[in-house]
Amino acid sequence: MTDLDDTDRSILRLLARDATLGAGALGRRIGLSQPATWRRVRRLQDAGILNGRRLRLNAEALGFGVTVFLGVKLARKGRVSLEDFERAVAAIPEVQTVEHVLGLYDYRLRVVARDLADFERVLRRRIMTLPGAGEVEANVLLSEERRPGPLG
Repeated sequence: MTDLDDTDRSILRLLARDATLGAGALGRRIGLSQPATWRRVRRLQDAGILNGRRLRLNAEALGFGVTVFLGVKLARKGRVSLEDFERAVAAIPEVQTVEHVLGLYDYRLRVVARDLADFERVLRRRIMTLPGAGEVEANVLLSEERRPGPLG
């Protein structure tokens, strides 16, 4: 584990808010030169602490007004492999995340759809036909608040 100082934490907080910031802009905000900031960012990347920079799309602005979290329990009769299920679910474009979890369900999926009728179509035609799909519990997202994470 890499030891993080206050400057590293400041860099991580700033990048968590805006991953497009370059080393020069980061440096100006934390009081370091561009090269010194770049070296720190590079060290955080090499240590695996910074793991890429991602663009977050606004699903609602793209016409996907409904987000549903699905708990999926695999059927035990067919003994389908986890890999078969994961491969099949990853091919469904409306499924944004696939999380293998411990608890009541085997998987937690984040699914986007245009509206509830579209979600029902995705559920019936795509998700319920997956190899090994058993019980499913749906929770419709009403609102979402982004938290800054453990670094505050």
